[in-house]
Amino acid sequence: MAKIICECGHSNPTGTLLCGKCGRPLTEEESNKKVVDMRYEGTAIRSKTYKTTFIDRIWNFFSSVKIGVTLIVITLVLAAIGTFLPQLMYVSVPPGVSPVDVYAEKYGFFGRIYYNLGFSDIYSSWWFQIVVGMLAASIIIASLDRGIPLYKSLKNQRVLRHESFMKRQRVIGEKSVDEAEAQKTLDSVEQEMKALRYKVSRENNALLAEKGRFARWGPYINHVGLIIFIIGVMLRLMPGFYLDKSLWVREGETAAIPGIEGYYVHNNQFIFETYGDSQEAVSESQTAADAINARAKNYQTDVTLYKEDGKGEVLAGNTEHLEKIKDYSIQVNKPLKYDGFALYQMDFRQNELKTMNFELVNKKSGKSFGKVSIDLTNPKKEYVINKDTKIQLKQYYADFSGFKDGEPQSASGIPNNPAFIFNMITPEVPKGEMSFVAIKQTLEPLGETKNQMKFSSVETRNASNFTVRQDKTLPILLVGGVIFMFGVTIGSYWSHRRLWVQYTKDGRILMSAHTNKNWFSMKKDLDQVVSKTNLPTYIDQLDQDKKQDAEQGKGDEA
Repeated sequence: MAKIICECGHSNPTGTLLCGKCGRPLTEEESNKKVVDMRYEGTAIRSKTYKTTFIDRIWNFFSSVKIGVTLIVITLVLAAIGTFLPQLMYVSVPPGVSPVDVYAEKYGFFGRIYYNLGFSDIYSSWWFQIVVGMLAASIIIASLDRGIPLYKSLKNQRVLRHESFMKRQRVIGEKSVDEAEAQKTLDSVEQEMKALRYKVSRENNALLAEKGRFARWGPYINHVGLIIFIIGVMLRLMPGFYLDKSLWVREGETAAIPGIEGYYVHNNQFIFETYGDSQEAVSESQTAADAINARAKNYQTDVTLYKEDGKGEVLAGNTEHLEKIKDYSIQVNKPLKYDGFALYQMDFRQNELKTMNFELVNKKSGKSFGKVSIDLTNPKKEYVINKDTKIQLKQYYADFSGFKDGEPQSASGIPNNPAFIFNMITPEVPKGEMSFVAIKQTLEPLGETKNQMKFSSVETRNASNFTVRQDKTLPILLVGGVIFMFGVTIGSYWSHRRLWVQYTKDGRILMSAHTNKNWFSMKKDLDQVVSKTNLPTYIDQLDQDKKQDAEQGKGDEA
């Protein structure tokens, strides 16, 4: 696109409103304004100049302040909706249970919809990340669209300006003096402005005093901080940067820590204390909520942290190739922290069924063939009592919930209500007898049996639920937050102030002043300089227009 050539001969990019050299208005609209817009120093803004190609439309869309504000509002609304129900990281999900079922059980139909829409883990949902990505694009493009032209304009601003530029500033003044008095005035103004810590530049019979240019970069520093913060948020989706996993470990078990390669935790003991009790077991159905109602004094898990020694394969339940790191007592708000990750005590389950002991007996005689112990977390397929007597475990239902279409069902993989289908092989019945055995329930689907599996005893143990967390994005979020607050501070407490003074060939002193904010402080500085020099008394054109409008309104009422 063709350049715009000013009357002074300076070549300006298309879209420039004020000449970059002399400050003359380059458009009819700017020429008709009493006070020119100095927000971007009248420079060419790409989004307001190029509007033809597809790339231009994309650029203009994201550079729009309205679009940016809309994206911020959408982000805040979505984040607010994410607070209606607890996030998934704060919800205890038992092993083998779907999170959606937990939300549906606790919060009904709304909980199910809430989970299915992704609000239960909103900050990791793909659609929330798209909105955040669009917001980041808007911030970056808007900053480049306005920041680069502004930087070039301020860096190359001239001392000597055209009279039309001077008279179109908000604060102006004019006075007739001779050349000797003009030079004396310029010298005294330079001295006074330097005393007020302004940076003063001189060119022929012109002077520019400037202070606080860095204040113009406050919003852009905000943008940099926001971009860094958003990058930190989006990095949480990248492997290795953020981890939030749930881990159940029963007493006596050693489990691999999910997401943390090579580390294992062994649950030595779970301890539950209430006020008035020494410690430990209360009832078989004890939960975290019950513990709170019982005025919990302390619940903790004594653990041992292990790491692979690299000398062999680690087998389940075997610590032969594990190197002990440390023993630790994990309590609420007192996590185990090591090597950048942390284990938090989140939930517990007391008196969980561990082993059920049965005795194979003859119904008529009561004769016992022997006992069988079934590990409910890792049951065997066959239990041999002697050469001619054995028990085959055909089916195992850890959490028996009833029958559906004649088939037994299990609600979860937790042994809350175990049920079994046994095939009992004895010398009397070498082909075996089928029996369905559950707590307080025994069924014989193929007819009456001669023998039965008689419940003998049960062994229980406690289980602890840990949340495994690792967050490498925190330093990034912290840096982004600090930079953002730094930008807010600069933009709030400092302003960019400028004073132009020049002597014209026809014997006049012209002065004009501009600040991006806080005109009270600017006028305070001007009053001090005017009182000590021969500068003309200034007027505020906007205040003058307001007074004229007020007087005209009173006249119309009369």
